[in-house]
Amino acid sequence: MNSLTNNTPIAVDGGTDGISDQAFDVLVHQIADAWVLSQGVERLLLVPPDHTRLYSFAGKITAKLWQMLSDRVDIDILPALGTHKPMTEEQLRMMFGNDIPLDRFVPHDWLHDLVPLGTLPRDFLENLSQGRMHSEVIVAVNRRIVEGGYDLVLSIGQVVPHEVIGFANHSKNICIGCGGGEMLHQSHFLGALSGIEDTMGEIDTPVRQLVDEGFYRFVAPKADIRFLLTVVEDGSDGPRLRGLSAGKESECFRWAAQLSQQVNVTRVDRPLKRCVVYLDPREFSSIWLGNKAIYRTRKAMADGGMLTVLAPAVDTFGEAAEIDRLIRKYGYRGTAHTLEALEANDELAENLSAAAHLIHGSTEDRFSVEYCTADGLSAEEIAAVGYLHRPYEQAAAEFKIDGLQDGWHEGPDGQPFYFIRNPALGLWE
Repeated sequence: MNSLTNNTPIAVDGGTDGISDQAFDVLVHQIADAWVLSQGVERLLLVPPDHTRLYSFAGKITAKLWQMLSDRVDIDILPALGTHKPMTEEQLRMMFGNDIPLDRFVPHDWLHDLVPLGTLPRDFLENLSQGRMHSEVIVAVNRRIVEGGYDLVLSIGQVVPHEVIGFANHSKNICIGCGGGEMLHQSHFLGALSGIEDTMGEIDTPVRQLVDEGFYRFVAPKADIRFLLTVVEDGSDGPRLRGLSAGKESECFRWAAQLSQQVNVTRVDRPLKRCVVYLDPREFSSIWLGNKAIYRTRKAMADGGMLTVLAPAVDTFGEAAEIDRLIRKYGYRGTAHTLEALEANDELAENLSAAAHLIHGSTEDRFSVEYCTADGLSAEEIAAVGYLHRPYEQAAAEFKIDGLQDGWHEGPDGQPFYFIRNPALGLWE
């Protein structure tokens, strides 16, 4: 096990058994001692993900740091919501436990809580987009990060394949999760133009270069920001903490991303003609989030295949009202249709993250998507955006998902189907 000093990164691979509870406690104690207690930190800001990364172990890390430090350090917690809705009390307790007072959680408002820090020039984005985007990028983050008077900002989160940036976390957790405005919209659209299938599971991508440049040029000089990153492996007994890295620069992220490439990418033995994906109701309440079922399986789906998404708690399209409206209006109808709509409609051009989501959520007519909802979105609402629909209870009973393990199974019609219990934990290709 590596030893951690104030400036030396740490990286621990727990092997196939994962990092034990005892080793986890030792690692968190090392980080608290080296970065907080020995440095005389008096005010600490923790930046974990929200409940959409329920299995990231970030909630457990946050709770442990609170338990260890709250009697000596003034701690606030700023979940990196991005455009997601603020967490409810139930979600906060589910993610972070019962010990942290609710008034220590600060919801990020991506529309109103930002402070601009600098501008990336137009030619930088033009080069990254191969001449398809022609604007400057204003870098802005939540004002608490740079103006909140904190001695240390500790960004906590999971490194896992991601459809927009290649791998989630590190600078993204700050510039996107606690950002907004132009960086959010332009990064998502850049990811869509770069091609989702060429982006997921890649460490060096155009969006990663954009976000890293914004972070290291404008954000890092304004605050002492450090990263505590996890890699979570989904095993037969559930998610396990496979790796943990911590540091101030990008080395800790790159180490975690390389480990994630090994443990979070499943290479199937044949294209998936039929795939069934379950969306945990504690984690997925919108199609904005639930479309991970599409993003993470599209490289494995067979031409003409059927992706069945079991979505018992999905009751809206977008997390934000305006994005929800745009999804309902324009639908998931492919790249060409979305780009035409973008040219013709200022409302979509002014919300590039929504346009990017519409591209990412389309199959380009290569395979079909069947959303199975319960009391949320209706069959008519699902059909209106370009997906098929089936009642959740009917589909869940047909595929007998209770206790079903990930992998191949025989369907009720005798034909094989591939089951995935949590699309947020990996990538299938």
